[in-house]
Amino acid sequence: MCGIAGLIDLGGGFGPDGLARIATAMRDTMVHRGPDAAGVWVDPDGRCALAHRRLSIIDLSADGRQPMGNADDSVQVTFNGEIYNFQGLRDDLIARGHQFHSHTDTEVIPHLFESFDPDQVKQLDGMFAFGVWHRATRRLLLARDPFGKKPLYYAQGPGWFAFASELQALTRVPGFDATIDADALAYYLLLQYVPAPFSIYRSVRKLLPGSTLVVTTDADALRVQEPQRYFRFAPTEPKDRGGPSFAEREEELRLRVREAVRKRLMSDVPLGAFLSGGVDSALVAAMVTQELGRPLSTFSIGFGGTKETEHEYAREVAHHLGTDHHEEILAPDALQLVHEIADRLDEPNGDSSCLPTYLLSRYTRQHVTVALSGDGGDELFGGYGRYRDTIMEQGNHLQRLVRALRNRRGYTPADGYLSPRWLTFQPEQVNLLTGGLPAAVAQSLAHWRAALNDPAQPLMHRMRRLDAETYLPGAVLPKVDRMSMQVSLEVRCPLLDRDLAELAQGMPLSACWQPPAETKRILKQLAIRYLPADWMNRRKMGFGLPSNAWSKEAALALARDLLLAPSSQLGGLLNAAAIKGLVEHQARPGCFSVYQIWPLLILELWLRRAAEGPAHGQRAIPTPL
Repeated sequence: MCGIAGLIDLGGGFGPDGLARIATAMRDTMVHRGPDAAGVWVDPDGRCALAHRRLSIIDLSADGRQPMGNADDSVQVTFNGEIYNFQGLRDDLIARGHQFHSHTDTEVIPHLFESFDPDQVKQLDGMFAFGVWHRATRRLLLARDPFGKKPLYYAQGPGWFAFASELQALTRVPGFDATIDADALAYYLLLQYVPAPFSIYRSVRKLLPGSTLVVTTDADALRVQEPQRYFRFAPTEPKDRGGPSFAEREEELRLRVREAVRKRLMSDVPLGAFLSGGVDSALVAAMVTQELGRPLSTFSIGFGGTKETEHEYAREVAHHLGTDHHEEILAPDALQLVHEIADRLDEPNGDSSCLPTYLLSRYTRQHVTVALSGDGGDELFGGYGRYRDTIMEQGNHLQRLVRALRNRRGYTPADGYLSPRWLTFQPEQVNLLTGGLPAAVAQSLAHWRAALNDPAQPLMHRMRRLDAETYLPGAVLPKVDRMSMQVSLEVRCPLLDRDLAELAQGMPLSACWQPPAETKRILKQLAIRYLPADWMNRRKMGFGLPSNAWSKEAALALARDLLLAPSSQLGGLLNAAAIKGLVEHQARPGCFSVYQIWPLLILELWLRRAAEGPAHGQRAIPTPL
């Protein structure tokens, strides 16, 4: 796990020394991503610079430092992530005459892309984001893993193109345009995050998960081609009703989960696992101890003075599986920590579970450098409570009839799903706050509604696909990546394994859902092989802060101080009267929602920090266009 950056100069006038200086400045905004080593490579022709911060996981020697080239240095790479099948790729390349000087997974990349064929990315099994510079053709290839576990931003300015793991690195490029994107603000209010390809800055884009991007240069032109998708998670109901039985599918699932976990135990540094007591993290831990027979350290945090905590469940699971368990019991004051969380985000993320994720990562990093997690199980196998509730609402004919009488067009699955279960603010609220819903956001809403209401696939499959395209790479994975990397902890997600995902997308509805209300059915049945059934069928709690971590009065006081003050950044970007009305509404009995106030506080604090600008003198945030 590392931090990467790169810069192409084609008319920017930076020169080799300037390229090196700027790339170094970009790199060193991300020391937390790679505290073990740092490097910069500049093409002798002064056209491209690549930079890298290293968190050493495989081959801890100096041979593993980046940027890294092939045998003749004609191809250079800066790489973030892990390639789990690198040994097989390496053996194949050696058989074809390639020579290697290290034992890292990174080194297969410059060799694999000597032909500059973007389709080679399909051979990579892992989590990654990287930039490959091909000196002979003066082309840059950017690539991101199938689900978007590793981040990758890019921007273009007068005579230059740049990319980086974190948004703040791009602000170090002279001439960077720091205009806040009005579309991004509306998306954030709607979703509590900014979805790819948008970013909070108008000049910056995020590479979509499962995509590649090619940048070509010649004597006087720089062309950024349209990104190409090489992977999408597309759950589809099998057409063959006489296919494998449930038991046969469960056994195939066991083999693939086992292999996914086995691959992710590859490490030259201490490794452990997050453990919540829920199905996904428990299954991952069980695979390590029961199937693979490996010792495992597990980690959880809990909250004192409340029943809204899973640490006792995690303790039970750890005892049952025989792990070396570590737990920390906290009594966090969320509002005391909101400033710290906002400071640690390179882009606003309003998910309040960023805070417990950060606390868990900080605690875990005291013991290990790599942690396994259960992220992805809900999206791949249909585990969220909103899946259950939406399906059950569709089956409640009386409710549907009542709603249909209230709404002439009738009640649809999209009405149920695109509700406060999924949207932070409803479209009409966003419209009021922004002074008009942007066309791009309206188009996305129409697309989501159409996808959810399309009867071609079961509703469960439609919801899984939508979340894998939006919520997973937009909220869940950035939260885990940013919070864990703040403390230089690498997190691996076995349940988002590529081969496992291919199996999951072909699972029938009956494997994910069993009436009246069982979600994630086949994953739970597999977990029951190792753990008591009643534990695996407990109501999903979710990894968030307990209600006693919040004070309504303190939250509203902070909201008034930040959002309604003359110095409020949001007051200048949104409808100030609408913000005031929202805060006043939250103060009414029964109307307070920390899930709406927290994202606004995070956004305001982030904007204030961004307005101060980086060291090179970034200008204050202008009004969005």
